[in-house]
Amino acid sequence: MIYVISKSFKPQFNIALEEYCFRTLRHHDKVFMLWRNEPSIILGKFQNTLEEINMPYVREKGIHVVRRISGGGAVYHDHNNLNYTIISTENKGSEFDFKSFAGPVMEALESLDVKVCLSERNDILINGKKISGHAQAYIRGRIMHHGCLLFNSELSVLSKALEIPKDEFISRGVKSVRSSVDNIYPHLAEKITIEEFTDCILQQMKLRFPDMEEYLFSEEELAEVAKISTEKFSSWEWNFGHSPKYTIKRKTGFPAGELLVCADIKNSVIENINFDGTFTLNNSDLSYVESALQGVKYTREDVREQLHQFSTDRYFKGIQIDEFVEAIVD
Repeated sequence: MIYVISKSFKPQFNIALEEYCFRTLRHHDKVFMLWRNEPSIILGKFQNTLEEINMPYVREKGIHVVRRISGGGAVYHDHNNLNYTIISTENKGSEFDFKSFAGPVMEALESLDVKVCLSERNDILINGKKISGHAQAYIRGRIMHHGCLLFNSELSVLSKALEIPKDEFISRGVKSVRSSVDNIYPHLAEKITIEEFTDCILQQMKLRFPDMEEYLFSEEELAEVAKISTEKFSSWEWNFGHSPKYTIKRKTGFPAGELLVCADIKNSVIENINFDGTFTLNNSDLSYVESALQGVKYTREDVREQLHQFSTDRYFKGIQIDEFVEAIVD
């Protein structure tokens, strides 16, 4: 068994490093990885990005949004959140022995006089509140299991960043299961830093797996990880465009009335869009605007660029172009 300690705080790089270990280091039967991220939201592979995050808040705070290759729900990471990954060679269909790997994590917490237990979903709980969730991926005889440990994260930021949008979504995207969460830090009798906590987890793993050795990457390997980070996990196409097809309905109130926007989105591109509501029209024929938006990326920037060819006053009474854009997409 080998272990990897990432020195990067970039979520795109760390998710790429995790995937590299999963897909490429197959000659190592088991891999254990510890890593931390800058403020970021990590989405499940089958989730609809805009359905899971508070996009205006995420944009305002500069929070990264990255899609991972495993299923499950969206989670918030920051510098005071410790992530762990376990990669193991398993026969397909065999039950993954989560407890054997969660054991050292729970033992490390108990050595710090923190009482924890496992829920039916294998989340790690303190006093009934989740301090660690998990997700999995399986590829050709390899299983990757990862979890996040809320050590002393900004829970108010977590709550706001993962706030469910008010818009109506119709989709098959996997929905996150919202749970009551807590940090580990307030429950520590003797306060320690996140770095000391990381070392505590690592030392406990070494007790359980005494033959475990650190794996050091070559320059060529790190260059490959950086390439994956840039080309895949930093791309709009993966993090947003990979969302399942969905329909979104948005209502916005204006002095002249209410505007209802209904759009079909495929690969995060507008397939069809319709405008309705009780607002006052200067021109009742909106088909030209609707047609012009077909095939446009469902982002503020792309929608705004496309709408600049129109004078909103020609169609909508009292609605400026930036207000119109905000009515269409966050």
